[in-house]
Amino acid sequence: MNPLLSRLQPYPFARLRQLFSDVTPNPAYRPVSLGIGEPKHPTPAFIKQALAAAMEVPGSDLAGYPPTAGTPELRAACIGWLERRYGLRLDAETQVLPVNGSREALFAFAQTVIDPNRPAVVVCPNPFYQIYEGAALLAGAEPYYAPSDPARNFAVDWDSVPQATWAKTQLLYVCSPGNPTGAVMPLDEWRKLFALQDRYGFVIASDECYSEIYFRDEPPLGGLEAAARLGRQDFKGLVAFTSLSKRSNVPGMRSGFVAGDAQILKQFLLYRTYHGSAMSPIVQAASVVAWNDEQHVVDNREQYRRKFAEVTPLLERVLDVHLPDASFYLWAGVRGSDTDFARELLAQYNVTVLPGSYLAREAGGFNPGAGRVRMALVADTAECLQAAQRIVQFVQSRRQQAQNP
Repeated sequence: MNPLLSRLQPYPFARLRQLFSDVTPNPAYRPVSLGIGEPKHPTPAFIKQALAAAMEVPGSDLAGYPPTAGTPELRAACIGWLERRYGLRLDAETQVLPVNGSREALFAFAQTVIDPNRPAVVVCPNPFYQIYEGAALLAGAEPYYAPSDPARNFAVDWDSVPQATWAKTQLLYVCSPGNPTGAVMPLDEWRKLFALQDRYGFVIASDECYSEIYFRDEPPLGGLEAAARLGRQDFKGLVAFTSLSKRSNVPGMRSGFVAGDAQILKQFLLYRTYHGSAMSPIVQAASVVAWNDEQHVVDNREQYRRKFAEVTPLLERVLDVHLPDASFYLWAGVRGSDTDFARELLAQYNVTVLPGSYLAREAGGFNPGAGRVRMALVADTAECLQAAQRIVQFVQSRRQQAQNP
């Protein structure tokens, strides 16, 4: 067996099941889960219709092997979306590649770009999406966790990374909008990372799967967009990852794409050809339809905006939490043990939240997720409001008990 497998940490949801193994939820309440970031808004009917229709198109059924590089129609749809969304002009033949959702691509990417024959560090935010860590470990690299700073809207403290670490860094994962914090990286932060990249030569993987769920008037800045604004039109050393899962409420389709540096994508395509990562032709056809339509994305974003506008003020009364820049999470401070908070909330009010410490690693003597919980507001507004009301009652009850032991 590959000995590196032993270095993988249990996934947060496996840890959550273990945490709750001896908890009996209060049966007086219907269960509400805010624990898993899985979209619950309905999949648009026209996308489901496109999936069904694709089965009837000659040459698009399941009788042939699909191209790993994707159909010309899908690559054109991805390029068209990048132009409409970010004002970018990329080459459909060399600068875009369909992937089976951003998760598998983020993992596989490390296996492509890491050179195990020399010291290898992978830098990622902390807290973070655990795929970054697993990808680094199985590529034979060492992860380095750069902490987020609550005092700066959870911006990552890249200045805290030692120069000796940057010198060994081969890959940097960034996530904007961030999971779990919802923070969006501004242009100045990208400028800093590009300067570090020019000095030390690492590759940047920009995870942007939450880019279309935002609460301000201006949409989040993307990595390729930042590069273009700063005159880096060749996107050297930069690859952006995006997905239909959150944008279009189709996580079951497993459809996304990567775009950026043509030389890196040429090698990534080679890896994927051997890895057997071609997207189903049925999914490719439906993905074209999804990327070419924007109205359903606007409608989806408006649902989240209304939901967060109703839920956030309730929770602000009792928790350290504020409307994020983007994404569908609330990252809430709970004053004390995040695991105790999650256990007691489930036991007393049958609401599930994810302890923040499960989404981070202890580094530099502290875990930046400790004392926080992540709430995924993915269900409908009524259910999320019900959960919020229960959380308010729970926190108020805890405070009364602490004052009157």
